[in-house]
Amino acid sequence: MADITIDITKETLQDAIAHQTRSVMDWHYGEPVYEGDPADDLNGVPGLRELIARQHWANFQLWHVEDRARRKDVEAKVIADCKYAIDKLNQKRNDLIERVDECLIGMLSPLLPGDAAERYNTETVGAALDRLSIQALKIFHMKEQCSRKDVDEAHVDQCNAKVEVLVRQHGDLGQAILELIDEYAAGTKKPKVYFQFKMYNDPSLNPELYKNKS
Repeated sequence: MADITIDITKETLQDAIAHQTRSVMDWHYGEPVYEGDPADDLNGVPGLRELIARQHWANFQLWHVEDRARRKDVEAKVIADCKYAIDKLNQKRNDLIERVDECLIGMLSPLLPGDAAERYNTETVGAALDRLSIQALKIFHMKEQCSRKDVDEAHVDQCNAKVEVLVRQHGDLGQAILELIDEYAAGTKKPKVYFQFKMYNDPSLNPELYKNKS
């Protein structure tokens, strides 16, 4: 495998972003196979690609469970099951954002200036990729609304206008990620990961869990 460079890193991110967009359609016809949790030793270009894809898959599942949870014509158990699934998927989604950032920093660290300025971005690349993942899902499902035959013309026009905005947002955010990598390479900013320390799923930190043990 070729040595990792800044250009290879940027190309990998561009490929991963394009895969997010393509896979939204593909996965509606056939789900991917991601068995178990991602391996601890995922690194380099293949590891980054897999982690970004897995994170996108978590968002894909979350999107559809969130839709189901809004139904009013089903039993309460169906909604409760949706809420439990949402909780687990959100945890997986956030864990994978951090894994993406860890992998990316591992790739970039040997390439960056040692005297880089102590300046950080408002969000990490992993968090920005998460937003791109959600935007890819929004674009696909908003386009679906534009093709409906059971709605009036005003609905279609409104959705078409929203698609145009979403596509611009998606392009701008993708470009911002690449520019951030350039800033890292130039030493004007540093990559850094703060772990979120989610409390609600930890039985030792969530008072609703540790105070109500049977």
